[in-house]
Amino acid sequence: MRQAPILRTRRIAVHTILGAQTLIAILPVILIIMNSFKDRKSIFSQPMMPPGPDSFSLIGYETVLKQGDFLNYFLNSSIVTVGSIFFILLFGAMAAFALTEYRFRGNVFLGLFLALGVMVPIRLGTVAILQMMAQSGLVNTLTALVLVYTAQGLPLAVFVLSEFMRTVSDDLKNAGRIDGLSEYVVFFRLVLPLVRPAMATVAIFSMIPIWNDLWFPLILAPAEATKTITLGTQVFIGQFVTNWNAVLAALTLSITPVLILYALFSRQLIRGITAGAVK
Repeated sequence: MRQAPILRTRRIAVHTILGAQTLIAILPVILIIMNSFKDRKSIFSQPMMPPGPDSFSLIGYETVLKQGDFLNYFLNSSIVTVGSIFFILLFGAMAAFALTEYRFRGNVFLGLFLALGVMVPIRLGTVAILQMMAQSGLVNTLTALVLVYTAQGLPLAVFVLSEFMRTVSDDLKNAGRIDGLSEYVVFFRLVLPLVRPAMATVAIFSMIPIWNDLWFPLILAPAEATKTITLGTQVFIGQFVTNWNAVLAALTLSITPVLILYALFSRQLIRGITAGAVK
């Protein structure tokens, strides 16, 4: 009986901490969306207040849609993000399956080599990457961004998916082989469906840095036809004057796909994160 108040107090403390962390995480997003529907004066005079009849304005969205090719920026970001995630999941899952299923010389070394890719930022090789892309004729192409982001996301994908591949029953895979299934069929039909939560987790964690990245689009694809949404937003940020209405409107439009995807795949994401902790 004495433990009941203690457990209740702990539960309240945990929920209070989690609630505070959630508020800290979502408050900037709420402020961006809220202020994107205000006029410039209200953004600075009443930043914490929701838009009212006197402060409501769509001037930021009108500017974004009229000035610059925002739809093209959005399309470029979508192509780069979807293409990169596709190759990250495909090659990452295949590499994880090979590392966990087969034993060969250099297996452990290759796994450690891929793990190092999680710790070493790819931006350290920017100069070499730019030289390689220039020699290959891929500068100012979306292909260059897809290749870089695929290389950036593969180590994490292999690292995460390898742990989930080990949980797949060997009896299931061996039964498929006994029935005459090839290794490709075993991989695509038996193994992949069982690691979908992990793949959703990898996809979301890979999508966010790709979608928000400014570094590589600025270096590898700065042309107007290949600008991503993050690089295109810089048009409204000047050295002396910044159009904050347009900046906030562009940021609101750019974070909308991320919020939608998180809402759609949040259950898969939570399952993927917690599956490795529950044995």
